[in-house]
Amino acid sequence: MPKKLILCVDDEKVVLNTLMAQLTQTFGNRYSYEAFTSAEEAEEYIDEVYAEGSDVHLIICDWLMPRIKGDEFLIRVHKRFPQVALIMLSGQASPEAVERAQKEAHILSFVQKPWDKDYLMNLIQKALES
Repeated sequence: MPKKLILCVDDEKVVLNTLMAQLTQTFGNRYSYEAFTSAEEAEEYIDEVYAEGSDVHLIICDWLMPRIKGDEFLIRVHKRFPQVALIMLSGQASPEAVERAQKEAHILSFVQKPWDKDYLMNLIQKALES
């Protein structure tokens, strides 16, 4: 059985590197992880994954990114793949963007940057177990 797949999307490489390191440190090789610096790259990858007959299980996405904001990306993903668990991370998201992501993308949670590692890892664990 293939490992559950977690995608991380953030335009800041230092954030992606930190997130990937925390995922690997917490979960080891229990899950597969992929990192993207843009929503467009992530969307292309998601299309490839589903075309191959696999699934994406969780997406952790920043809000403030060039071209496509995180709430818009997560809404697009949710419309096509409603079974994918979604978490939005941001230090700058407006309350309106968070509310929109909650209503239209049904995000599991909005997590403020800088995040608490234990809180985020527990949230991820619960999302992947349900």
